[in-house]
Amino acid sequence: MQTSTAILNRLKRKANVETLVFMTDQGRVSDLERVLYSLPEGSIVILRDYECPDRDVLAANMCSICRKRGLYFLVAGDFTLAQKVKADGVHVPEYMLFDYRTARQFKGVSMVTAACHSQKALTRAASLGVSAAFVSPVFATNSHKGARPMGIHAFSRLIAKTRIPIIALGGISFGTVGRLKSINIAGIAAIDGIVRPALGIKQ
Repeated sequence: MQTSTAILNRLKRKANVETLVFMTDQGRVSDLERVLYSLPEGSIVILRDYECPDRDVLAANMCSICRKRGLYFLVAGDFTLAQKVKADGVHVPEYMLFDYRTARQFKGVSMVTAACHSQKALTRAASLGVSAAFVSPVFATNSHKGARPMGIHAFSRLIAKTRIPIIALGGISFGTVGRLKSINIAGIAAIDGIVRPALGIKQ
């Protein structure tokens, strides 16, 4: 029987990408630590959970596990917290790309990724020198129920002219990643699509 780590490596191979990104959501992840220990070495973990009352404690604990596991740890939307826990970097929501105060904080941060939902955002992200852009939603997703997915063709057109690494997000699973194989992207990001294999839940 394959281990959960082997299954997640297979998910990457099916999409023909090098990078796997796990994004947290306490409301949908019953065993966060088990998921972190299942991720392949070199994967990226992004702490979202903006409303978590003990977010600083959670960040410190997650960062410690990621260090042990050889994972990259990013804090979403908070440069101060990322620096406090010595995270590897920061993930910024799209609106922060257009806030001049955010741009000033990029300096000295080794890894900054950004959410991008439009060509304007991708252009801005590239001008700021982000490490990677997360483009979503590619497929229908539980994270934004009712949101219209862009689909493979629109996704491909949107990223065609950008020179920054692209991470596909939204509805990523074994049932969808094969459709990304022929598109030149750096990685895939997911919540359920990673949690289910990590916790041994049938696809």
